Amino acid sequence: MSDAIFSYHDDVLHAENVALPALAERFGTPLYVYSKAALTNAYRAYAKACEGRNAVVHYAAKANSNLAVLGVFAKLGAGFDIVSAGELARVIAAGGDPKRAVFSGVGKQAHEMRFALEKDVFCFNVESRPELDRLNEVAAQAGKRARVSLRVNPNVDAKTHPYISTGLRGNKFGVAYEEAFDAYRAAAAMPNLEVIGIDCHIGSQITEISPYLDATDKILDLVEKLEAAGISLHHIDVGGGLGITYTDETPPDITAFATTLLDHIAKRGHGHRQVMFEPGRSLVGNAGVLLTRVEFLKHGETKNFAIVDAAMNDLARPAMYEAYHEIDPVERRAADAVTYDVVGPVCESGDWLGRDRALAIAPGDLLAIRSAGAYGFAMSSNYNTRARAAEVMVDGNEAYLVRERETVESLFAGERLLPDNA
Repeated sequence: MSDAIFSYHDDVLHAENVALPALAERFGTPLYVYSKAALTNAYRAYAKACEGRNAVVHYAAKANSNLAVLGVFAKLGAGFDIVSAGELARVIAAGGDPKRAVFSGVGKQAHEMRFALEKDVFCFNVESRPELDRLNEVAAQAGKRARVSLRVNPNVDAKTHPYISTGLRGNKFGVAYEEAFDAYRAAAAMPNLEVIGIDCHIGSQITEISPYLDATDKILDLVEKLEAAGISLHHIDVGGGLGITYTDETPPDITAFATTLLDHIAKRGHGHRQVMFEPGRSLVGNAGVLLTRVEFLKHGETKNFAIVDAAMNDLARPAMYEAYHEIDPVERRAADAVTYDVVGPVCESGDWLGRDRALAIAPGDLLAIRSAGAYGFAMSSNYNTRARAAEVMVDGNEAYLVRERETVESLFAGERLLPDNA
């Protein structure tokens, strides 16, 4: 959980060399705080495995699409995995190269395809036969050939939460394995498509290597069948999904994980093809915390509640997935801990951030919700007309505001009343 990055000094939690209470005082709460060092270290762990290999890293922007986060990865040399025209626009605004972007997603609209073709994205990861037809038509209208790979669903169990499992027959993602060969032949016959690769992504928060190896073997079997039929592929996209430690999970070391996959592909005789990794959570998850302040402590017969100023609209994962995040006092107290449910002010019983946590706290204290760098702010909302949090990036001794806190007025600035005579 990037303990060396977010660590206590004299009983005060710091991000790198900056005390978190100082950030809360300066920028307010709720507040997302990211560490540039943690982002850099995680990326370099992937890059180390790719050294001397025909392999590249494409950051999955959906995990955290703040421009400063994207900018850090762009400067480190990352490509990008995007799932919307909006994410592509963010990548470009952050200094990323659209020619090193891969466009994934099951429901690409025609205007998004046109925008991506205009920006010359490296490849479209196509997820259905109808999408092939639409992309071929849009590319023809634009006078271009779209480079494509097919996202193939290998029906491999990633052994993760059902909401973030993507590689089984019952999932909406990808082309069924049994239909993929025919889909490739259809794509190869379309005049405005250029087939260049194959893609596979089986889920998220995966903590074992074996599902990746199983999926990779099925994909390589298909690659060999396609090759025999005269369809040669430039690259193999193994997706992302590697998990992180939220509490007691023990995911493999990033470099060891990536090296194992690359070695496996090479042993199967495919080391000449480019391999793409598309990590998201494992790059940013433990590079961020959410700071929140205790408003009230409410004691009851069966439950005690620590009511804080962050809520399910700020961090949706606990309410959505029953996800666990470590929650720590920012300043340690020499007092007995009490067991609390940490909850927010949103008017939903599902508005909780942590259950049954032993905390020595008082009203006004700060809490740090750890491992909040992935799918934290990116999934936040304005439910209950709550302004979304500010975001800060720490770099050594310095802290930079990388997203201003929304104002309530900004939330309805685009809305209109009916005229008086309506």
